[in-house]
Amino acid sequence: MNPARNWTLSVLALSLAGCNMAPRYERPALPVPAALPGDGAQTGAQAQEAALADTAWADFFTDDRLRGVIRLALANNRDLRIALANVEQARAQYRVRRADILPSLSASGSATYQKSPFATMGAGGGAAGGASGRTDIYSASLGVSAWEIDLFGRVRNLTRAAQEQFFAAQENRNAAQVALVAEIAGAWATLAADREQLALAHKTEATFRQTLDLTEARFRSGIASELEVRQARTSHDQARADIAQLTTQVAQDRNALNLLAGATVEEALLPDGMPAQGITLDRLPADLPSHVLLRRPDIAAAEHQLIGANANIGAARAAFFPTISLTAALGTMSLGLSNLFAGGSETWSVAPSASLPIFDAGRNAGNLRYAEATRDAMVATYEKTVQTAFREVADALARRGTIDDQMAAQTSLRDNAEGAYRLAEARFRAGIDPFLTTLDSQRSYYAAQQGLLATRLVRETNAVELYRALGGGLK
Repeated sequence: MNPARNWTLSVLALSLAGCNMAPRYERPALPVPAALPGDGAQTGAQAQEAALADTAWADFFTDDRLRGVIRLALANNRDLRIALANVEQARAQYRVRRADILPSLSASGSATYQKSPFATMGAGGGAAGGASGRTDIYSASLGVSAWEIDLFGRVRNLTRAAQEQFFAAQENRNAAQVALVAEIAGAWATLAADREQLALAHKTEATFRQTLDLTEARFRSGIASELEVRQARTSHDQARADIAQLTTQVAQDRNALNLLAGATVEEALLPDGMPAQGITLDRLPADLPSHVLLRRPDIAAAEHQLIGANANIGAARAAFFPTISLTAALGTMSLGLSNLFAGGSETWSVAPSASLPIFDAGRNAGNLRYAEATRDAMVATYEKTVQTAFREVADALARRGTIDDQMAAQTSLRDNAEGAYRLAEARFRAGIDPFLTTLDSQRSYYAAQQGLLATRLVRETNAVELYRALGGGLK
């Protein structure tokens, strides 16, 4: 076998078997309690069955119109497109860095035409190359140029860091999708609630209008006072103001939904009001261990960033040791094109070189300290991301623990307010109670209806937030 080829294969095997100077990576301990807050209502098997991260968004959200909007957003949302482009950028950078591990082969060919006044003299004094003294030289070669032999793992650690950046970009894209699905669901539910609030305001305005007309007629007959007329008008004006405000809110809700979807959402996919059966599965987890948070894409991305920073320490340490590079070529050369690949025309060259830093004014030490400080910052970032995730889940579970009681109380309040209004109106018509009692009951009933709608929205958005906080919305 050719000596140059033997030497090149030997250093290639040596570089691949080189040492790695990066610190051994260990995942930091979770800086949160071992278990998420829970009420103990479910067994471990039930909790495992109810893991929201394993529930696809198309199964978790039960309204077909909402699912249609989510599909539209996943295809058109610009933030998601940016995240996908960032993944492709990181993938390309990783491929570029990975290419440095292996030598780059290049082929070259050249032809030199030279005329000299001194011809090569042959035997008997004749010009061997012709009287003109012209020489034609042809060559072809295949070789590597300045390939770094990675004995101390510098290139491999830089490649590992680029790979982790690529993995982090993928997880950031996943996190963007999880957030988008939750934002779409929340915006859709908000639009549903505001549309129902607007319908309620229109209905109440009509009722207050009738009350005002009746009061004005009674005033003209001398039965009602001017005070009653003005109070009835106050209630009617409040309903009119609510209609104007809610009309604006509905328009803004639609604008927000269109922005999230990345396209105009057609009316067929929009809600008329809050669905009576809700928009999500009534299946929520309890008594889950904190390590389920590790499935969140943002936590996975933070860990990949930490692993990449750990690899950069290895690259910074390797800079203190010699850098060995190799330039080698294998080819052929002849004085005639027809003899270029003839026997005896082979050429080869091997040019190894080494460089050892002696004095760099602290540059390598500074780079190492920077890499270590970056690693420390990534540890803190990872731990903060875990703590933030724990707080988000804990907040959602805290709301979940009381929302059913709040719904029951708000429903009872609405029912009692309606009953009081009906009784007050009947007693007024019978001449038992004054008109102001009826008017106050009417206002209380309107406020109770508004409060119930707001509570229903809180219940739906709480389910969506818990789904997002536990990492659901990716599948």
